[in-house]
Amino acid sequence: MKYENIEYNECEEVYPPAEDTFLLIDNLEVYENEDVLEIGAGTGIVSIAASFIAENVTCVDINQHAIKCTEANVKLNNRENITVIHSDLFENITEKYDLIIFNTPYLPVTEEEHDDDDYSKAWDGGIDGRQIIDKFLEQAHNYIKSNGRIQIVQSSLSDNEKTLNYLNTNGFEAKISASEHQFFEDITLITAKKIE
Repeated sequence: MKYENIEYNECEEVYPPAEDTFLLIDNLEVYENEDVLEIGAGTGIVSIAASFIAENVTCVDINQHAIKCTEANVKLNNRENITVIHSDLFENITEKYDLIIFNTPYLPVTEEEHDDDDYSKAWDGGIDGRQIIDKFLEQAHNYIKSNGRIQIVQSSLSDNEKTLNYLNTNGFEAKISASEHQFFEDITLITAKKIE
């Protein structure tokens, strides 16, 4: 498969690139000489897109199937500035980055609908869609450089205002920088610049 100049293969048990993935790729704010961290790499195509501009890209995923999928797609695109790490959010991260990107698991899922498999971790955001988003927001500021940025994808179903309010009252200047209406929701990209 191909998206713009990126070749990729989808993999079993890994969230395939979809509208939210492409919204993030199309609106990446990455610059030369920057260090980028992607949380939840999936197939790795967002990291691959960032690697064509950034100095270095580190990508992590909690799903071991995604780690293997990303490694295969990185090799397919001959990218040598991408490091792939198995990690639950920032669990195995020690560095700070200019840009942190995350296509969050944002869909509200009831306990009856919850499935504990690897694939579901890419989209299951818990009962209000914010279980992982809130955990990410609480930790992200420890891993971002001065004047760094965060770009996260979520949905109108997972309370965009709560994310914006959290960031705007915790040292960032945040806004919805892109959105796309899909069926029953607006998929949004929130971009936040660190100002403290």
